Amino acid sequence: MSVVDNAIYRSGRRAATPATLEETFETLSEHPGGFAWIGLYHPTDQELDALAQEFGLHHLAIEDARKGHQRAKLERYGETLFVVLRPARYLDADERVEFGELHLFIGSDFAITIRRAESPDLGKVRSRLEAAPDLLEKGPEAVLYAVLDEVVDEYSPVLAGLENDIDEIEEELFDGDPMVTRRIYDLASEVMEFQRATRPLVDMFTSLERGFEKYGVDVELQRYLRDVLDHSIRSVERGESFRQLLQNALQVHATLVAQRQNEEMQRLSETSLAQSEQTKKISSWAAILFAPTLVGTIYGMNFTHMPELDWVYGYPFAVLLMVGMGAGLYGVFRRRNWL
Repeated sequence: MSVVDNAIYRSGRRAATPATLEETFETLSEHPGGFAWIGLYHPTDQELDALAQEFGLHHLAIEDARKGHQRAKLERYGETLFVVLRPARYLDADERVEFGELHLFIGSDFAITIRRAESPDLGKVRSRLEAAPDLLEKGPEAVLYAVLDEVVDEYSPVLAGLENDIDEIEEELFDGDPMVTRRIYDLASEVMEFQRATRPLVDMFTSLERGFEKYGVDVELQRYLRDVLDHSIRSVERGESFRQLLQNALQVHATLVAQRQNEEMQRLSETSLAQSEQTKKISSWAAILFAPTLVGTIYGMNFTHMPELDWVYGYPFAVLLMVGMGAGLYGVFRRRNWL
């Protein structure tokens, strides 16, 4: 059964707890003067059709409630308000934000809440209102206020969790963690989803405020709704600051990556230069040593007809030639900074 709680309230107190929707409709019509608060969780098409027929809900709003996956919005169909909220909760174990969806139909004598996620806990909201009959006596608008207040309050731990994740990212940026880029993108996606959930709230409250006088909303309830608006604005502003921080983190990360790449290229260049210098030195000394080796090899061939072998100055000439060639090559390599 998708009906979680179903009650009729009069003078701010629970007057009846019908077992079925049909019984609710009958009790409400036979004993006017109160309002019904029907809490549903993943309702069936038949239940939605029954509600639409009984309370005259617009078919477009019913279709949105049936399909789900709606953006946060407030729409007015005649005397009925249709509100879509995107509650959120932070999952510490997974370090991620889980977004839900909540639909409300608010009329003159009914409040219908349709929950499609675990959050928020509307049972807690109902208990809070039942403990404050002066507030509940103000009618279905009090239910709208209490649900809005709960959804907005639950954004606070989400913001705290996101802020903690951003602090961790700032530390990981300078530790060279290779997974930090993916985490920044994932967190940025959650922040953008959070903004999509919270930004429409400001326009929703503005729209409600425009109808305060026309629909005779209680003055005290107006103050409560404006207080929730203030909290919503703070949530929106913090979400925007988180987005800016993550954009800055991406820029810093790109700068750090480029800096590390430049340092690595510089290190490789220095290594290559040092290897080149060593190669020059080795090649220079090899050439210098090759000169006397060449001369010595020629005169060591022991051919019969080698005039220099019988020449008195042959040996000094060969030694001088080897020293001269070596000295000449040494001088050339020194001028070219190879040695």
